[in-house]
Amino acid sequence: MTAQMRHQTAVCPGCIAAPTEAVETAPTEARLAISLPTIHCQACIAAVERGLNAVPGVHSARVNLTLKRALIEADPGMGARDLIPVCEGLGYEAHELDLAALGATATDRAGRELLVRLAVAGFASMNVMLLSISVWSGASDATRDMFHWISAAITLPAITYAAQPFFKHAWGALRAGRLNMDVPIVLALLLSLITSLWETSLSGEHAYFDAALTLTFFLLAGRYLDHRTRAAARSAAEELTALEVPRAWRLDGQGQEIEVTVTDLAVGDLIRVRPGGRMPVDGVIVEGSSELDRSLLTGETLPVLAEPGAQVSAGEVNLTGPLTLRATAVGQDTSLHRMADLVAIAESGRARYTSLADSAAKLYAPGVHILSLLAFLGWYLFTYDVRVALNIAAAVLIITCPCALGLAVPAVTTAASGRLFRSGFLVKHATALERLAEVDTVVFDKTGTLTAGTPEVVNLADLSEAQLSVALALAEGSSHPLARALTQAARAAGAEPAVLKDLTEVPGYGTEATLAGTRVRLGRAAWVGGDVKGVQTATWLDLGQGTPVAIRFVDALRPGAEEAVTRLQEAGKRVILISGDTTAAVEDLATRLGLRHWVAEALPEHKAERVAALTREGHKVLMVGDGLNDTAALAGAHVSISPASALDAARVASDIVLLGQDLSPIAEACGIAERATRRIRQNFRIATIYNIIAVPLAIAGLATPLIAALAMSSSSITVSLNALRLR
Repeated sequence: MTAQMRHQTAVCPGCIAAPTEAVETAPTEARLAISLPTIHCQACIAAVERGLNAVPGVHSARVNLTLKRALIEADPGMGARDLIPVCEGLGYEAHELDLAALGATATDRAGRELLVRLAVAGFASMNVMLLSISVWSGASDATRDMFHWISAAITLPAITYAAQPFFKHAWGALRAGRLNMDVPIVLALLLSLITSLWETSLSGEHAYFDAALTLTFFLLAGRYLDHRTRAAARSAAEELTALEVPRAWRLDGQGQEIEVTVTDLAVGDLIRVRPGGRMPVDGVIVEGSSELDRSLLTGETLPVLAEPGAQVSAGEVNLTGPLTLRATAVGQDTSLHRMADLVAIAESGRARYTSLADSAAKLYAPGVHILSLLAFLGWYLFTYDVRVALNIAAAVLIITCPCALGLAVPAVTTAASGRLFRSGFLVKHATALERLAEVDTVVFDKTGTLTAGTPEVVNLADLSEAQLSVALALAEGSSHPLARALTQAARAAGAEPAVLKDLTEVPGYGTEATLAGTRVRLGRAAWVGGDVKGVQTATWLDLGQGTPVAIRFVDALRPGAEEAVTRLQEAGKRVILISGDTTAAVEDLATRLGLRHWVAEALPEHKAERVAALTREGHKVLMVGDGLNDTAALAGAHVSISPASALDAARVASDIVLLGQDLSPIAEACGIAERATRRIRQNFRIATIYNIIAVPLAIAGLATPLIAALAMSSSSITVSLNALRLR
């Protein structure tokens, strides 16, 4: 091996947005990110952190279970390629992530700010309420005025800080020449404050500082609940971009390997991909034979043979032998990047979905202003008293303030999300429940979704003791998924490996050795001499004494798969299986599950096109998938679910994450969503009935701003209690 040029850049996500003057300084440490899609518990975290921290040159390693990601600080010369084998040696799948691409994901400051504002409004309202109780109890004259001024001193700065989100959104809407729900909220707050200050300055009996603070508190509670349902959603397109290999080994004119960034590659370059490495570009193999793991793009875990002339795509993993390929597409033209574009397009289309509350607000906001204005004009013309007219206008605005409307959706969503969480689901998107309730068609991926993605031997009992012993010895010499499954099954059956000589793995074909002077082989049918007719998934054993023996495998069903399909069909939903696997394998699974509709050998774009076609036909599609090949379909479906064991990009593209292994609760989730939608509609009816009763009372001058605030609070509490019935 010749000398290699290494290039390592330390990236600080928090500093990406702050351009500074370029300074030539040697990096003090490298920051690396590794995706760990198969970790699932605290024991996994401890094992990975312990293993990584034990590597010389690693300063610290921290694993985030939620993101299924390890962040490592290490010596400048160390790269993710040095640490991925450590994770795989511990039994965890690992992929390199580009920290620069992940830097675009901002921390959730908005949620923390809303929570702080909510706490300020709540604390201030409790203090002002205590002062108001003293006034209600009979305090008068100078004492009453003192309590009112103290209330004003607490309320004004508290509302100035806590109600900032409403002020900003209302001002933005007015500058754009339109109305939104925040405009009547701000008017109600300002009118209640102005009226209260006016009453206090005139030594009046009533002030409404507590009403303004209570209104702010309830509205912030609704805003925070709504934010919490949205906070988990991150961009799947960013995750896909982060999975692109940041560096590659390019061959120069003398055949020497030079490490370069992927952005430096061009079409026609010769690139060396070592065993365990991921393809950095689309290309054609010009030298070497190996097996490729295409699960990233097709979802199927069984490797495929790769020889000179074969096409490869960015993101595929080279498993066994070194390959040299000629680049045919780089950068934004690769298959992986095109998939990220598909996801981004699908996500932006789905983002146009309008929730029920948003639809109602389009009619509600102008109606509130008109009512309040008419009340002010009517009472002023009737009494010629600005003070009375202003009080009634403020009462109308407060009593009609869309607090119950603002809580109608997030209160139900939060209650239903808690119910679903106890059933094994994490709801990430604000409108996921509304969309899940409308589903009439369910599309399932196969490998890793309906099946566990792990092959199982089905005819082990057909092998003689001698055959099983030799098969075990040959299988232990390979890391092929079928060989690992055979090893596990044979060991579980109590088999002992035969003593073989010259055990060798032939990349892309299988393993061979010598037994008592006879060559024995375990591997592909074409290499061993097996007859593949009528056999779906198998590895072949040749003992050199006659016809090779097929050791057959099936993909184990995921727990609850049969029950989920049956219950969904009983609920009247159409269930479709779409997979990138072979026709025979998909047909066999469809038969096992009783599915009439299935599609085989589907590429990622085919899955997305099929979902789009169903949508154009008027169907509301639920997509359930787990692989990178499913992300475009997940993002483009009406609503989507992915297992927690799915790849990061698939989980963030989905609206709901299935936390457990059991698929059976999917039908239950659809039922909960339907009940949640009914609760939302009930809440809108409650808010409507409340306004039908309360608004005439306010317009008639029978409700002061304080009574209006109490009535508004009562409607908000009623809506919240109705939502809690889901729990």
